[in-house]
Amino acid sequence: MIMGSTGVAEAMEIMLIAVVGPVIRCEWQLKNWQVALVTTMVFFGYMLASVVFGILADRFGRCKILFISFAWGAYFSLLTSFSPSYFWFVFLRTLVGCGVSGHSQGLIIQTEFLPTKYRGYILPLSQVFWLSGSLLIIGLASVVNPTIGWQWLIRIASIPGLILLLAFKFIPESARYNVSCGNDKAALATLEWIAKMNRSVMPEGKLVETVEERRGRFKDLIDPKYLRTTLQIWIIWLGISFAYYGVVLASAELLEKDLVCATGGEAAIEEELSHSEEFQSPCLCYMFAPSDYQIMFISTVGEIALNPLNILGINFLGRRLSLTITMGCTAVFFLLLNICTSTTGLIGFLFMLRAFVAANFNTIYIYTAEVYPTTMRALGLGTSGSLCRIGAMVAPFIAQVLMNASFLGALCLFALVCIVCAISAFTLPIETKGRSLQIISTI
Repeated sequence: MIMGSTGVAEAMEIMLIAVVGPVIRCEWQLKNWQVALVTTMVFFGYMLASVVFGILADRFGRCKILFISFAWGAYFSLLTSFSPSYFWFVFLRTLVGCGVSGHSQGLIIQTEFLPTKYRGYILPLSQVFWLSGSLLIIGLASVVNPTIGWQWLIRIASIPGLILLLAFKFIPESARYNVSCGNDKAALATLEWIAKMNRSVMPEGKLVETVEERRGRFKDLIDPKYLRTTLQIWIIWLGISFAYYGVVLASAELLEKDLVCATGGEAAIEEELSHSEEFQSPCLCYMFAPSDYQIMFISTVGEIALNPLNILGINFLGRRLSLTITMGCTAVFFLLLNICTSTTGLIGFLFMLRAFVAANFNTIYIYTAEVYPTTMRALGLGTSGSLCRIGAMVAPFIAQVLMNASFLGALCLFALVCIVCAISAFTLPIETKGRSLQIISTI
């Protein structure tokens, strides 16, 4: 529960830009590229720190790094709320991105504690926590932004991270990590504590594993045994992140500027005009109306809609085939956004897009955590997370800049990237369904 809750804090910090962007655009009279740069710099910080946190977690433990990342993220997030200018806002959000990059250690701790037969069922349910954080920030933004301002929204969004700092004292270090570095005594103590909590009895015997001295080395990821897997995983992570944040930011852009034509006749046009007049700021920027927050809320719920099917696909079709199917469907729904439709139709397309991109993330997170051995698992996930932020850094300029110049061109680019990822997923050399977690680098 506590490790799953890390997703709430991460989602609130990452999704914050989507609901704060229109407000700061007007307050500081920003251009499209300046708004896009905010998101890009957040993920630039994420990219830089993700590899560092991965290396440190493989060498010094998951829990220590997780605590540091939360403390870092919460501190600089609070400072962001006092930003006096655009420059300071961008700089401080970049540092927040650095801190948030370490939150993925929570998933690694979950993965290393879960038995093989339960990982494909339990880990996808972690999406509920990310969804909760996303819905919470949208709901808060609809109330806080128009009343007490975006500064207070950021301060409120920092609260879950501060609470989790207090809860981390109840989380033990990964037993697999302790075993892999020769600390059998600590691993045994953790397992005994878990057995006591579950009112069970430890089986007789002693822990025996090979101690691997080489830990968290980047060159292990590109060793011939893992080179092809690593390169294809990086492509998939980059593409999934590009698609996911493209959907999130494009949703805000579609609502803010009404880029998709609607089929509602004169009544709809008059309603849109009155809507625009009511929610324009003094500097003639379009501000989110209550109905826009409602559309964002409904489309975000889509992230959990396919979770049952995603779980079945992961466990019965396997990780590779399941990911291939959901990536292909993501490409199709990107193209469907170009269809002139009603507001209800737009909500439906956004709902399904959020459902498929969330399923993509579920599957690739599980696959990456399973395919690498304990001695390089955090580094593998860290470098993948770092590479995926390149996609997230590019997405704002496609969803917030190119989309205004060529709507169809932007959609085709998103769809093309998804198709490339689907091919890469289908040709992955290792299937991790039913495969035990590896301790050392053997296949």
